[in-house]
Amino acid sequence: MISAVMPTYARADLAFERGAGCWLESVDGRRFLDFGAGVAVNALGHAHPRLVAALTAQAQKLWHCSNLYRVPGQERVAARLVEASFADTAFFCNSGAEAMECAIKMVRKYHDTTGTPERYRCITVEGAFHGRTLATIAAGGQEKHLKGFDPVVDGFDQVPFGNMNALRAAITGQTAAIIVEPVQGEGGIRPAETDYLKKLRLAADEFGLLLVFDEVQCGMGRTGSLFAYQQAGVAPDIMALAKGLGGGFPIGACLASERAAQGMTAGTHGSTFGGNPLAMAVAETVLDVMQEPGFLQEVARKGALLHDRLCLLVERHPSLLLSARGLGLMQGLVCKRPNGDIAEACYAQGLLTVLAGDNVLRILPPLIVTDEEILEGCAKLEAALAALESRGA
Repeated sequence: MISAVMPTYARADLAFERGAGCWLESVDGRRFLDFGAGVAVNALGHAHPRLVAALTAQAQKLWHCSNLYRVPGQERVAARLVEASFADTAFFCNSGAEAMECAIKMVRKYHDTTGTPERYRCITVEGAFHGRTLATIAAGGQEKHLKGFDPVVDGFDQVPFGNMNALRAAITGQTAAIIVEPVQGEGGIRPAETDYLKKLRLAADEFGLLLVFDEVQCGMGRTGSLFAYQQAGVAPDIMALAKGLGGGFPIGACLASERAAQGMTAGTHGSTFGGNPLAMAVAETVLDVMQEPGFLQEVARKGALLHDRLCLLVERHPSLLLSARGLGLMQGLVCKRPNGDIAEACYAQGLLTVLAGDNVLRILPPLIVTDEEILEGCAKLEAALAALESRGA
């Protein structure tokens, strides 16, 4: 018999009742150090006092009013995102997939508006993950996500990650855009080389394409800068955000330059719940915290500490781990044993991690994690690895 909750997830047998900071407490009273952060969503940890206060205050005033009217919170958050990025404008939605749908529609609308409607195809890269809608699974191009959902949405041509020769060879008269994650998350915490991102920008400019960065997971401070692209000094034309933007409250955003967004006029796109006052109150507070002096520098410093500790684990457990890689507090361990075995062993030690492609274990603590919690988390991870080794792994 099918469960009342549609069984579309392979869930661990864990249920949580409350959280505070980097810690979660399960319904049976066990405490877990959360190094998954809801897949990079809980950027400021659980029950952050300022987020709770902002949401509570807004809930007592106005929950929803629809996008038929001005939403002052949207105007404030959009202005701050624009000021902090390459963008001139922002569209608010509820998730990363919706943000990417907006990006894909914007690409097509741009070329239609500028007189080249035949240019509708987007080049994407292997290992990408852009969401779970029909268009975004087509953009991601992964068989495990596409299987059973034919016909695949047309308009996406995939090339190997980091390979400029293949990418340039794939450009045709129908190509409209290049879509890349500056750091692949689901694909296995694979940071793009700075030179690669620069060459993507050059190719986009040379062939009249739009450059789209998917920063749904790697954006909002996760890598030690507000947006990952800023470390490479390469600006896109369109960028998708979500996850950390709401610190746990559902929100997505699609940022764009004025040129890229010129076709997005009234009636071309919309969202019933996107950018509602509750989401905006939380996002504004997330920005308040992340833009305080020193916050992002601390993320970078703590990310370096975490990476060093993970590299030590790789040295100590060569039978189980191959390497550590990542940027900031977006780290991954490339595993030799199935990553699910290691994640399962971590549960027994009270540590939460997240699986990724390429047999990688994602380590994504909240950005407020302390040095002591990083050391404790790595100690729990080492205990999990030792337990596996003792069982003859």
